Amino acid sequence: MEYCRQCIQPNTRPGISFTDGLCGACRNITSHQQEKDWAAIAQELKSIVVEAKANNHGGYDAVVGVSGGKDSTFQALYAKEELGLNVLLVNCVPEGITAAGRHNIENLIQQGFDCHHVRPNPQVTLEVVKRAFYEHGNPVKPTEYPLYAAVFQVALAFRIPLIILGENPGITLGAAKGIGDGGDALDVNLGNTLAGGNAADWVGDGLELKDLLPYQFPAKADLLAAGIRAIYLGYYVKDFGPDHNIDFSIARGLHGIDIPEWLQKLIGRPQLYSSVDSELQMINKVLKFRKMGFSDVSTNVCRQIREGKMNRDEAIAIAEKYDGYCEPRYIRNFCDYLKIDEDEFWRVVEKWTNRDLFRQDDAGQWVPRFKVGVGLVGP
Repeated sequence: MEYCRQCIQPNTRPGISFTDGLCGACRNITSHQQEKDWAAIAQELKSIVVEAKANNHGGYDAVVGVSGGKDSTFQALYAKEELGLNVLLVNCVPEGITAAGRHNIENLIQQGFDCHHVRPNPQVTLEVVKRAFYEHGNPVKPTEYPLYAAVFQVALAFRIPLIILGENPGITLGAAKGIGDGGDALDVNLGNTLAGGNAADWVGDGLELKDLLPYQFPAKADLLAAGIRAIYLGYYVKDFGPDHNIDFSIARGLHGIDIPEWLQKLIGRPQLYSSVDSELQMINKVLKFRKMGFSDVSTNVCRQIREGKMNRDEAIAIAEKYDGYCEPRYIRNFCDYLKIDEDEFWRVVEKWTNRDLFRQDDAGQWVPRFKVGVGLVGP
């Protein structure tokens, strides 16, 4: 297990690469923020906007997938107010949407948008989430398919020339395998979680392809033939990032997640305004940590290191204490959703626990074999 010498990102992240001890994200902070020709980037974005307006077939210029969270709120309003685009929002409604999630999406729509809501069959969602929990140790995985596919499906169906996504994880996480580290987002389905975006991945146990239409990502050839382009707005807007988008979106009515105040102070602002609309992401923190030795807390403190808002020692202390932490009520709610008991939940978590990274102590508790920021230190 290797850690970046600047931040605390480990090499257990899928698709990550290290050069001279630096992870891809730390290398990118220089090449993509400090060395970019921002005048040329602005001109490129302007050309994309002009092209979209010229090819809108008398309808919408652009489609933006939204949850109502910090990034999608900024994306939608920036596209409308700064770029002057006629925007159609696409919202894939999650199962068990939170009160904050309901507020945020309605708050965004009320600021002057048409919105196309997609709600995958809840019985199918339950089946694929349960299967992903057992077979992949990642209950979120199948929910990502319609989240992205719906945006591209709507663009293709209505011949909307431009799709606007948020950040490119190839840049911000350094995990560029399959998707690249530029502004073109047409290959977003080749990232780690979507793994191609093929609905056939979830056929079985009574589910057929006809049951999984919202899960199928359109073929790239069909998108190109229709003259559809997809971009990562984060590549083109210098200020795009968690803190900027949070401040912007709070000013426009964004609500954060409801967690104890003591935890809010320690895990940082990005955690309070990430995955606000669904509790499934909370569950995934536990599994991700047990499989790879890091989770969202590490990711967020790494960002703060790169932005000069936290030093490495401070980040290590926070990650050691809170990475992989999940409020017990989220676990109870997840177990109720799957109709399993908590003992079964922890049995599955144990199945997916990486024995190279964790061991059981004398009390039977799973403890890390690694020291955050250092690597493997225990037997």
